[in-house]
Amino acid sequence: MAIIITDECINCGACEPECPNNAIYEGGAEWRYSDGTSLAGMITTLNGDDLMADDAKEPVDMDIYYIVSDKCTECVGFHDEPQCAAVCPVDCCVDDPDYRESEDELLAKKDFMHL
Repeated sequence: MAIIITDECINCGACEPECPNNAIYEGGAEWRYSDGTSLAGMITTLNGDDLMADDAKEPVDMDIYYIVSDKCTECVGFHDEPQCAAVCPVDCCVDDPDYRESEDELLAKKDFMHL
């Protein structure tokens, strides 16, 4: 599953630089598949969508930091635990029940983003 940032977030930003997939963004910031990944040009996502990796996507949240579930691998393949949760001073980085993925699926996502 992906990680989600709850509305208890204090906008400290401690989580953002810890993400190996650059899946964490400040509230209101647009995101891109290409940010912090090897993805470039036209890509086909793991969901089968064809799109440009550099195209800006709408912010997931306007007020607090947010995690893009399509880029979150729970740090599988990089670390033993999600680094955002490890550094969050208010414990607002938690499992997202809407995005359940196996370790194999998370590794496939990592491999997709980091050639």
